[in-house]
Amino acid sequence: MTERWVINASPLILLGKAGQLGWVSRLGKIVVPSPVADEILAGAKNDPARLWLEQGEGKSLIAPGAIVPPELVAWDLGAGETSVLAWAMDAPDYEAVLDDAAARRCAQVYRVPVRGTLGLVVLLKKRGFIAECRPVFEQLKASGLFVTAALLEQAARAAGE
Repeated sequence: MTERWVINASPLILLGKAGQLGWVSRLGKIVVPSPVADEILAGAKNDPARLWLEQGEGKSLIAPGAIVPPELVAWDLGAGETSVLAWAMDAPDYEAVLDDAAARRCAQVYRVPVRGTLGLVVLLKKRGFIAECRPVFEQLKASGLFVTAALLEQAARAAGE
């Protein structure tokens, strides 16, 4: 079965800054909703995530946003998080990739499968795309991922490190 992912801006931006964006398409079918793409494309011209969308594989992954249910609007999330969750709610065979805590709580309430950037890195190790998670975690942290040492340790343990 092909895995399907709908990804928010922050994981793409962080993975790009950490030099790890190249393997995202190896995970399965990737969707970047239009509001997420708009957010990335509004960034610096040399941002790796923006370049990925403009010049690389990412360009073909941009999809229109799903219709946002009123109950989701009430969460007052950002446009990107809202569009990712709306897409995943409309297409339950997709897993949402979000780092924002409020968006992840919303996903849990609506039973949307969700993982964050660290979860993607763990999955990459488990699939053999990368040898170790810890160096990537450090790259992500240096690129701006706000994460506690305890969460990094938990993710490393999940990866068998």
